[in-house]
Amino acid sequence: MILPAKRASTLRTHPPTCIHMKKLITTAALVSLSALAQFGIPAKAADTASSDCFKPFSPETKTLQFKAKKPPYRVALANGYIGNTWRIEMIKCLQQYAEDPQIKPLIKELKIVSTGTDVAAQIGAVDNFINAGYDLIIINAVSPTAFKPVIERAKRAGVILVSFDNMIDSDQILAVNEDQHEAGRLMGDWIVKQMGTKGNVIEVRGLAGNSVDLDRHKGQHEVFDKYPDIKVTEVVGNWDDGTAQKAVADAIAVHGKFDGMTCQGGTTGAVRALIDGKNPFIPVAGEAENGFRKLIAQHASEGLKGWSYGQSPALVALSLKAGLAALQGNSLPQYISAPIPQCQYDTMKAGVDYFPNLSDDFFVASGFPQCNIALDAGKLMNAAKTSE
Repeated sequence: MILPAKRASTLRTHPPTCIHMKKLITTAALVSLSALAQFGIPAKAADTASSDCFKPFSPETKTLQFKAKKPPYRVALANGYIGNTWRIEMIKCLQQYAEDPQIKPLIKELKIVSTGTDVAAQIGAVDNFINAGYDLIIINAVSPTAFKPVIERAKRAGVILVSFDNMIDSDQILAVNEDQHEAGRLMGDWIVKQMGTKGNVIEVRGLAGNSVDLDRHKGQHEVFDKYPDIKVTEVVGNWDDGTAQKAVADAIAVHGKFDGMTCQGGTTGAVRALIDGKNPFIPVAGEAENGFRKLIAQHASEGLKGWSYGQSPALVALSLKAGLAALQGNSLPQYISAPIPQCQYDTMKAGVDYFPNLSDDFFVASGFPQCNIALDAGKLMNAAKTSE
């Protein structure tokens, strides 16, 4: 995420509420449980468990089905980068959702590790979980391409892997994400709509090498590259307020005034850099940080037109829900598409889209109501103050 990712698409209408996990258990008993996995079947809503919640990413998305195991299960999260609030909040989402009355009876053990940006360390952590006999491993990957041997080892051991946020490039494991490329395209479209087809845009990128950053970047440039009079200056913000604030401040000092800004994360810091650098208020497309939305509410009448989308930290909870359904033998889309919550300066509501009395570094989009995943914003904010 951006911790906030990746962040993949527009405001989509929320589908009807999905069935409860208890119903998934009943469904599992009716599923024909053959060998370890079935691949290559087009995903259709009627063919997959909880189809209102587990939406296939595209019409070409395959389904996966694994041999059922009896609960309770041993579950692990293999996180990589931990250097921003989104990742901390993501871990708190997982811990809180694991205590949900529908979920808790299915989990025997929940183990969480964060290995930083070292690919080998994260692969080692996943291998350790496989060797220790865990049933489900959820992965926020440091690298999209380094896990092929791990996937084969997991298949041989009968361990289900779920990739989310920063994705693993494989159709052999379950994947859960928002459409990051679409999120980037939406940012670009919104900036052009507000700024016009001529001007200087500062693009605050995320953590280098991650799939979320790459996809959002490509999506934006599908838009910006159509207009030769739009000049883009790229800086790296690492999805972190402090890093993004310094990067934007340095860019203003070197390049002067900007006419629009996109920011993958650390948007609160990036906007503060505009204010401190005396850059006139401009259209800003950024993440769902509470601080960014508070700044929009405060300064919209002065020209700060903001559009805020969310790479929800609750993607990890949706990944857990999908993994538990798969462990019970349910057929699922291989790539599950989560909707992107979004709002803009003229539609935001206090207490709904932002929280004036909560701190700036909270990511507001903390649930997926259509999947019965509704995590308490206040509790998550207080929990997120303490890192793992």
